[in-house]
Amino acid sequence: MARPSAEKTPSVYLYIPNIIGYFRIIINFIAFAICYSNRVLFAILYFFSFFCDGLDGWFARKFNQASTFGAVLDMVTDRVSTACLLALLSQFYRPGLVFLMLLGLDITSHWFQMYSSFLSGKTSHKDVKDTGNWLLKLYYGHRPFMAFCCVASEVLYIVLFLFADEKSTSLLNVCRGILKQNPLTVVMFISTLVGWALKQVINVIQMKTAADACVVFDLKRSK
Repeated sequence: MARPSAEKTPSVYLYIPNIIGYFRIIINFIAFAICYSNRVLFAILYFFSFFCDGLDGWFARKFNQASTFGAVLDMVTDRVSTACLLALLSQFYRPGLVFLMLLGLDITSHWFQMYSSFLSGKTSHKDVKDTGNWLLKLYYGHRPFMAFCCVASEVLYIVLFLFADEKSTSLLNVCRGILKQNPLTVVMFISTLVGWALKQVINVIQMKTAADACVVFDLKRSK
């Protein structure tokens, strides 16, 4: 069977969702380049890039342009962006180790999930139908819940970045200070804390579930 010519087959690299992905990378480069000189603009650019993360998924479904390359590009962009922000927060706050541990959990959890999905022959790391954990199914099966957890986590990190001063700051003291703000700010902050906490619990569950899948694969292979 003859292979389709390059002229008739649109390049995956030029899919609309992937172009949005490149745009996100450029925005993030600009954002982190000015993160010390203009924190407000950094926050705006960073959140806009995060918003585009949902936009590229919509375009992928709308134009049937989902691709393995796009999925990997999307995840790598997400993980690197969050990792850089957490690394920044570790410089401002004490104990900074808290943010480095969150960074490690985020990367490890998603790496295990991606690799276990590959071993299982799945086309997406979001396919968790065979897992027995209801919270993980809820996270990947219901977009509004996933959006709440992800948005809450990123907004919490942005808020902490905006409230940090140029000297080392106690994380607990800053959180107490935010809780003394106007009621609307307090409600928003508590909401982000709830979403953030759920996201971390899901990261731990995802890491354990994916690790178990890798072990099962090893046991089957050894028989």
